[in-house]
Amino acid sequence: MSSFEEILERDGKLIYKTKGVSMQPMLRENRDLVVIARREGPLKKYDVAFYKRGKAYVLHRVIRTAGEDYLIRGDNTYTIEKVPQEAVLGVLTDFRRKEKNYSVNDFRYRCYERIWCAAYPVRWLAVKVRRKLGRLLRAAGVLKKR
Repeated sequence: MSSFEEILERDGKLIYKTKGVSMQPMLRENRDLVVIARREGPLKKYDVAFYKRGKAYVLHRVIRTAGEDYLIRGDNTYTIEKVPQEAVLGVLTDFRRKEKNYSVNDFRYRCYERIWCAAYPVRWLAVKVRRKLGRLLRAAGVLKKR
């Protein structure tokens, strides 16, 4: 079986079904297909980078650049990862959900990425409050312990 790197090198693009939940709500695990194009130059803020971390392949959004590196975070994660440019293999160009194709150049997609990234501080705070409230309710016996 060919590695993703070999497919990108040979065909210039890669199409596969997503795994994991780090890019939800945009990409849903085992349901959406993504189209990744081979990286030809530097990525920009909001691009969704396809890179290799150890033996795992990862698809996360560029939050900003830092010299020769990218600061990257999944849409459904709360930690930022520093990724060197040379680790980035490709960039998301399209995805398919429920028989409908979406381009990253589509106006609706551009609105989503900007709103989702701008809302990060509110989402982060909501997660922190929810976790703290859950701990308090479990300690009080109102919720079952995990």
